[in-house]
Amino acid sequence: MSKHHNIVWVDSGREPQCPPNPAFPNGVVSDISGGAENTCDVSLPYPAKRCGQYVIKCGRCKSLTIVTTAGRPDDPKLVRLGCKELPN
Repeated sequence: MSKHHNIVWVDSGREPQCPPNPAFPNGVVSDISGGAENTCDVSLPYPAKRCGQYVIKCGRCKSLTIVTTAGRPDDPKLVRLGCKELPN
């Protein structure tokens, strides 16, 4: 888990409309690193309250990422991001 990221929840105010994917009853890991050599793993508050998005900002390189949620058990619980900084 990265300690360099700020996570803000943006609530859409909508409840889930579709059933969750039964293959992922405990959330998913979303790898959106694009195969980057250096990555950061960011744990998300799980489960999400309902439909919405997490806005993730890196305190080091200032990159901004948005991860959507549907308020279901198959929502992301961790996101892997490509790191724009040199490795520690």
